[in-house]
Amino acid sequence: MTKPATPDRARLDRVVAEARRHSSEREATYREQALKLYPWVCGRCGRELAGVRLRELTVHHKDHNHDNNPADGSNWELLCLYCHDNEHSRVMDEAARGRGSDTPSGATFNPFADLKARLQKKD
Repeated sequence: MTKPATPDRARLDRVVAEARRHSSEREATYREQALKLYPWVCGRCGRELAGVRLRELTVHHKDHNHDNNPADGSNWELLCLYCHDNEHSRVMDEAARGRGSDTPSGATFNPFADLKARLQKKD
């Protein structure tokens, strides 16, 4: 009878550590890109987050695929922590009720919808 192979704990620890490091590096990259592309405003509630509060602004992947990071930012929207949590809770609630779709919709509020008109009024 052969003895079952015991997992190499050191190897498993290295694999997990490397996966976490790659995840952190990937996240830092697309977050920095999104902060350069978009104004520092929550796409849902319109709250401005700057200075020390900038850390409360998160990158939401519209298709929920964290590996889908196009350079133009078309799969991202900036949401505050609260709206981001709400967005994911809403999607999970809909899925639990059996009404979930394969591609959840993004935030519907557009804080810049009338920006052009407002800027023209100022002039």
